[in-house]
Amino acid sequence: MLELIQTADGSNTIYNSEVGENYHSRHGALQESKHVFVNSGLSYYLDNNNLKEVSILEVGFGTGLNFLLSADFCTEQNIHLDYTGIEAYPLNKNMIDKTGYDQYITAALWDDFINSYSASLLAPVQLNPNCGLYIANCQLLNFQSDKKFDVIYFDAFAAVHQPEMWNEEAISHTIKFLKPGGVFVTYAITGNLKRMLKGLGLQIQKIPGAAGKREMLRAIGCADMQM
Repeated sequence: MLELIQTADGSNTIYNSEVGENYHSRHGALQESKHVFVNSGLSYYLDNNNLKEVSILEVGFGTGLNFLLSADFCTEQNIHLDYTGIEAYPLNKNMIDKTGYDQYITAALWDDFINSYSASLLAPVQLNPNCGLYIANCQLLNFQSDKKFDVIYFDAFAAVHQPEMWNEEAISHTIKFLKPGGVFVTYAITGNLKRMLKGLGLQIQKIPGAAGKREMLRAIGCADMQM
């Protein structure tokens, strides 16, 4: 069962009773998405690379908040965004429409997203001249792509609820799609995760976490990453 709830910063998230967890932090859905993914992932990558286009892979598309904030950011910066999400259990359009996330982005982007959401679960769609979206409706280990991505947002439910998303097989499969020099970010940070990523050839950075978490993890892909 899915229930819409308000988080500490006033933004909404969804509670999934089957999993036993919220889609976003109870300390604030909006602040977590901005801090962990947009600022520490997308913006960090662009600040260190002189590019006018960027590709993002998100593990756990969920409500679409990370995508919406990223697309809005790229539109403001006149950067072309190619965005792919992986979501085994997509929310229906009506539930996403109730999140209230339209207030955090431009009206035009929200309209493009909500009108194209169902189609993006079937094939890549061009929302506007600056933004393409595809949501792969499959389990993580079944996802395949010829693309390599500049930034990976790893936003699966916590390991206590979905341990299979955080084991070596899942993390190794995810990192196959990261470009050398690309950025992997997630809200979580554990010794096991750090060891796995180091073993795959990534450089680990511990940085301040979003509200409610002391630290988060950012990892940088190196030329000698194991694929």
